[in-house]
Amino acid sequence: MPSAQPVGQPVPVDGRLPEGATAGVGERPLGIYVHVPFCRVRCGYCDFNTYTVPELGGHGATVDTYADAALAELRLARAVLEDGRGEEPHSTGRAGAVVPAVSTVFVGGGTPTMLPPRDLVRVLDGIREEFGLVPDAEVTTEANPDTITPAVAEELAAGGFTRVSLGMQSAVPHVLATLDRTHDPANVRTAVSAVRGAGMQVSLDLIYGTPGESLEDWRASLDAVVALEPDHVSAYALVVEEGTRLATQVRRGLVTMPDDDDEADKYELADRLLSGAGYGWYEISNWARAEHNRCLHNVNYWRGADWWGIGPGAHSHVGGVRWWNVKHPAPYADRVASGVSPGAGREVLTPTQRHDEEVLLGVRLVEGLDLGLIEGAGRATVAGLIADGLVDGRAALRGRAVLTVRGRLLADTVVHRLLAS
Repeated sequence: MPSAQPVGQPVPVDGRLPEGATAGVGERPLGIYVHVPFCRVRCGYCDFNTYTVPELGGHGATVDTYADAALAELRLARAVLEDGRGEEPHSTGRAGAVVPAVSTVFVGGGTPTMLPPRDLVRVLDGIREEFGLVPDAEVTTEANPDTITPAVAEELAAGGFTRVSLGMQSAVPHVLATLDRTHDPANVRTAVSAVRGAGMQVSLDLIYGTPGESLEDWRASLDAVVALEPDHVSAYALVVEEGTRLATQVRRGLVTMPDDDDEADKYELADRLLSGAGYGWYEISNWARAEHNRCLHNVNYWRGADWWGIGPGAHSHVGGVRWWNVKHPAPYADRVASGVSPGAGREVLTPTQRHDEEVLLGVRLVEGLDLGLIEGAGRATVAGLIADGLVDGRAALRGRAVLTVRGRLLADTVVHRLLAS
């Protein structure tokens, strides 16, 4: 089942943000995240806000009506972000509108490609109309490998998509079976070829640490990725979330989770093989062939930029205000159709929270964290972090906290020590 939402302050019916939140809009990059909450099958490890068609029973924002609901929220987003702003327009998505142009779009889920390509393009066209896109904007959709054909890829590319992130997860059938992934591993190569043939960049997403996955299984997946020569690779350790089918299996002793040493071995193997194949890490779980192959949308998350999340359960952040939409597609669709904000709750981050998040996220990046952000007891821990092999000493002399490979494995420890008070 999807995870529970946080409890926050109520969101006004018109979605209006607190005074001052939009003051810097247009000076910071603006991204749009579009959450498509549909899947053919719910994977046993997944606690994302997703639904199968039978679960919805034809009510609310269905596959057929989802694009219209998303377009309605885009209109609301434009109205909120232009509200009360007196500065010169950064762009004019629609005549007279004072709104910032969008630099990145990321369509995730769920399985976004359960929607017809024409609907994904319709939503992208709505972003163009309401906001405009900066030149060379990055536009990504996630996809199940089984859903990408040359015709689908061509239609997405013609509509303005520039990247496809394929949920490969593993190249090993028994690992995919444990994860309840239904795609045919052989179709990953077909999908990569289709995406590349349409002129788009391709990213492959992997999961390691699945119960029953050996180090050699993981090596086989990495070798398969390297052979496909994608532009970008993400590799995330499996996290078993409460309420999922996999969590129940673990609790009952039906499957056994690997230990921390296994996870560390697999991360180090991934970094070694990907680096050897010409991929550079730029965030703890992400590698790219070159800087222009990095996922700019996610980089903007990590750098604290603004983004608006479209769709049921989607989260947003603008100017230190974070909010989240109602989770179920039915009330979501009802609200946006009535011109009412779908926001379920929000929080206004304090200066301390914003600082802590800047440290938490900034330290994950290859350029590291500006040590000028660290004061007092936290600054005094830097020498110890270097001595423990968690932070690069040469980078620290340049005023940056850059994680070593060991530091990437223990990033939470590094953050905790840097934020010591």
